[in-house]
Amino acid sequence: MNFEKYYVLDTNILLEDATNIYKLSQEGKNLIILPETVLDEIDTKKSGFEEINFQAREFARILENSIILESKKIDLYKIIRLKIDNDKNTIIDIISKEEYEVNIKNVSPNIINDRKILEIASFANTYYKNEVEFLSLDIMARTRAISLDIKTDALVGKDKDKFDYEFMKEVEIKFNDLEFLDNQEISKFDKEYKPFNFSYCFKVQSSDQIVLANIQNKRIRVLDEDEIRDQIVTPLNKEQLFFSDAILHHFYNVLIVEAKAGSGKTLLALSGALKLVRQKHFQKIIYIRNSIESLDKGEDVGYLPGLEEKFKIYNHPLMDSLDYIIRTEHKRKRNKKTPDQAVIELEDSEVTSRIEQMIANYGIETMWVGEMRGRTLSNAFIIIDEAQNMSNKTMQMVLSRIDNSCKVVILGSNKQIDNFYVNKYTNALTTLLKSTKNENNLVNSFAIKLQKVLRGPITEWAEEIFSK
Repeated sequence: MNFEKYYVLDTNILLEDATNIYKLSQEGKNLIILPETVLDEIDTKKSGFEEINFQAREFARILENSIILESKKIDLYKIIRLKIDNDKNTIIDIISKEEYEVNIKNVSPNIINDRKILEIASFANTYYKNEVEFLSLDIMARTRAISLDIKTDALVGKDKDKFDYEFMKEVEIKFNDLEFLDNQEISKFDKEYKPFNFSYCFKVQSSDQIVLANIQNKRIRVLDEDEIRDQIVTPLNKEQLFFSDAILHHFYNVLIVEAKAGSGKTLLALSGALKLVRQKHFQKIIYIRNSIESLDKGEDVGYLPGLEEKFKIYNHPLMDSLDYIIRTEHKRKRNKKTPDQAVIELEDSEVTSRIEQMIANYGIETMWVGEMRGRTLSNAFIIIDEAQNMSNKTMQMVLSRIDNSCKVVILGSNKQIDNFYVNKYTNALTTLLKSTKNENNLVNSFAIKLQKVLRGPITEWAEEIFSK
């Protein structure tokens, strides 16, 4: 059989999405080569409730539908050719070896497995008539492959183009336009308007005056800054004002935010959520954080009653935000009541007590992705944090749990990817940001980048020197 391309897959390619095997095969045009070690590693991931466990089981189901076309032995290697019995015509060669050359002394198991996989890739590179390409999300494995003269690449999604959509624009207007600016069609002021231009700074000619507005149904909606600032956490710059307006305005039901560390994304999302629950627009607040810790520790803590208590450590961003909100609200009330007196800080025990009361009063819940299958989330303000560590399949599963009575805010930063199974091209945050390129009639989405660091000078300094 003749193939256009020959792909040797690393384990992480299939654990990112089991159906990648179909996408790479392109209906049988390309040959998929799987070292036996890949199958062993996938087998160890089948137990559990995380997305990678689901993908491992999904791949096992794919293999169940295969038929053996041939089996042959070449020196120390054995090659079994399979065809997936469906309409996609996917052909797989599984290659094993009787004895590997890798020295297992003083080497960790994952490195041993990587080297076994690359031994098979090296053999495949000489056995097949065309050069093979080793695909992996692991830069160390790819670097090792290059040293062995094996062509290599990552899974980079549909394109490698740098994503830099202009979510916020600045446009100059005449003074006479001010009076009738609200509710005007954006095309009258910006002929180059695109669906992903969600926010505008209208600068008045020959003046320092700037009017902020978000776009709804291609019409200008001038921000009511007094109403936006009427919440526990006050927006401090125009980016935060745009974001807070989108949170509080009922037009938008999906918000996608890429933000630097310390930019206030979680605080603002939670502050807006509290205001909307207080106004009876939602019954509860659900915080979902897909941390790499929860990915790694799921099996360690056990899937038993009391799981939320065990995972409390992984919800520190939520708890820190609640702590800040309680202390800020206390200071504000004291300053209003006795403006001439210094505010006495709350004791930690009192803050903890008030946090527990707020959680009860506002119906604040925490979830992790492993417990979401089969759930339906209704009448809730939902915050999904650390979206850069979610695969597309994980995000699809989470969002498919949410009905039309909810509002969802998705937060993340592509500078803080910790998940071994995704990269900046394939993670869910990037996919969602790119989805704003075209109009969508199913949801009213909003996207913004929060670039200004407000946590403090140390955070800003760290962002500056380590992001070059």
